[in-house]
Amino acid sequence: MSDASQQRPVPFRGGGFRPTARRGMGLLVFVVLIAVIEWGTRAGWISNLTLPRPSDVAQTFVELWNSGMLLQHLVPSVTRLIVGGLMGITAGILVGVVIGLFSYVRAGLIPLVAAIFPIPKIALLPLFVIWFGIDEASKYALIALGTFTPTVVATYGAVDNVDRTLIRMGQSFGLSWMSIVRKIVLPGALPGILSGLRVSVAIGIILLVAAEMLGAEFGVGAYILQAGSLYDLERLFAGVVILSVMGVLTSWLIGRAEKRLLRWRS
Repeated sequence: MSDASQQRPVPFRGGGFRPTARRGMGLLVFVVLIAVIEWGTRAGWISNLTLPRPSDVAQTFVELWNSGMLLQHLVPSVTRLIVGGLMGITAGILVGVVIGLFSYVRAGLIPLVAAIFPIPKIALLPLFVIWFGIDEASKYALIALGTFTPTVVATYGAVDNVDRTLIRMGQSFGLSWMSIVRKIVLPGALPGILSGLRVSVAIGIILLVAAEMLGAEFGVGAYILQAGSLYDLERLFAGVVILSVMGVLTSWLIGRAEKRLLRWRS
């Protein structure tokens, strides 16, 4: 037998540990979990005082939609999250990039960010109500501050982690400082920034609920508070599901942005 016939192709390993898509697995996990809870509540080994039947929660969604209350609570919440989140995330990215690029700014602002970051932002809500009133401004300010600090930390950390070899290579080719920032630093930091946005948006959703529970007539947080005060588990879990869907949708949108903006990594 010739040597050529004994040769075997070597599988390509250049992809490293790049994850591959497994479509439908996430949906399958949700379906199995819901089916187990439905079966458990109907069989009696899960008390209805602990978890409501998923079918009853689904019926609650139908009633909310038919009555128009779903949009009446959902639209204000989404608006508050978008406005407050955009304010905080935009400012956080700008400040984080500046901290990562300039040593004097880093020396002056990192201690301030480190002092603000561990403060529970929910504890500042009464102060924001005093400053901005109980209307929308205090809710926007709370969500903006809550998304600002983790975005700053993620951004300047991402800028610090840019490969210095690429920067030196750009300098050796005579690129200007602005060209290095625009063509090397920002693209290199983008994966870390987008990864940090997942945490920032999740914190924004948490603060949204807290703000709406304190002083809002409409919103998902206000709806959950009303359901909890009446011990209406179906409505309470319907509100929790709405928050979960908001989290999944925002994570999906960030994932789509990653695929579009980070094509160069593939």
